[in-house]
Amino acid sequence: QVQLVESGGGLVQPGGSLRLSCAASGTFISINSMGWYRQAPGKEHELVAVIAVIPKSSTTYADSVKGRFTIYRDNAKNTVYLQMNSLKPEDTAVYYCNANIRVLGTSGASYDNPYWGKGTPVTVSS
Repeated sequence: QVQLVESGGGLVQPGGSLRLSCAASGTFISINSMGWYRQAPGKEHELVAVIAVIPKSSTTYADSVKGRFTIYRDNAKNTVYLQMNSLKPEDTAVYYCNANIRVLGTSGASYDNPYWGKGTPVTVSS
């Protein structure tokens, strides 16, 4: 079983900062990529940022967070972080960690599988 555990959400004033973290645990072969999605009330689920782990780090950001958010990883800890600066009220949402992980199937063959955390709420309000 693979689990993703998020932390770091909370209430912050506009212009403030938060750092989210997501740690992967369990039995797996490797992590292909890790990232963050968010869903605000009444809005669709959207990509915030993703970082590839294998073969090398490459990052993708939503246009709405470029220049304000930074995603980075600690491979030794199987953890991804999202540093969020200059937060705006429109960043208010539940943030979900996602990881694409290679696991070993019961047949002995390996395959890639997506996993999700339970979500951590971020509220930007004065």
